[in-house]
Amino acid sequence: MPESNPPKRKYDSTRRQAQAEETRRRILDAAQKLFMEHGYAGATIDSISKEAGVALKTVYAVFDNKRNILIELLNRSSSNRGEANTPVLERASVKAVTQERDPQKQLKMFAQVIAGNLEGAAAIAEIMNVAAKTEADINELVQKLNKQRWQNMAFAVNQFSANGALREKDEKSATDTVWTLTSPEVFLLLTRERGWSAENYSEWLADKLIRALLP
Repeated sequence: MPESNPPKRKYDSTRRQAQAEETRRRILDAAQKLFMEHGYAGATIDSISKEAGVALKTVYAVFDNKRNILIELLNRSSSNRGEANTPVLERASVKAVTQERDPQKQLKMFAQVIAGNLEGAAAIAEIMNVAAKTEADINELVQKLNKQRWQNMAFAVNQFSANGALREKDEKSATDTVWTLTSPEVFLLLTRERGWSAENYSEWLADKLIRALLP
């Protein structure tokens, strides 16, 4: 005789979460491939869904729109694993830089962090910049990100000055220098056009920052 109240199967939330993360990854991988090949405008949500092998409604359910996919790609490409949703200034590598007390070593560590971030993010930033020329919402996003990046560099300069007086007394001007040297555009010029490795760029950046900032 069957049991009147059979035990309920425990809900496997871990498996469901893993499946959701895998779907998200497939969508992002597909979008990055198509953005690289066809640009932001040329990659439609429909083509992304087909490339990812998921239903169109799934892409909308996960990201809502193409702009959000682009933002997520930038976050993913500019962070270490598991830190995509962690604010830049709270990431472990950034904290390590702020805690270093030797000025030259601090700038070398900073250069390594920047090179690591740009190795993944520079190409995504370039896609954004191209899209910004024709897409008003992306242009607004790019302007916001540029301001945010300047503020992050201002924080970095403030941390550098905490270890001793800088060559340049005006921190805004020093921030402009750091902001320019660490831009995705400069990184791509040196790595893509001149064939440098990310390590070459890191060493160059450290040297330029030490010469520009330290007495």
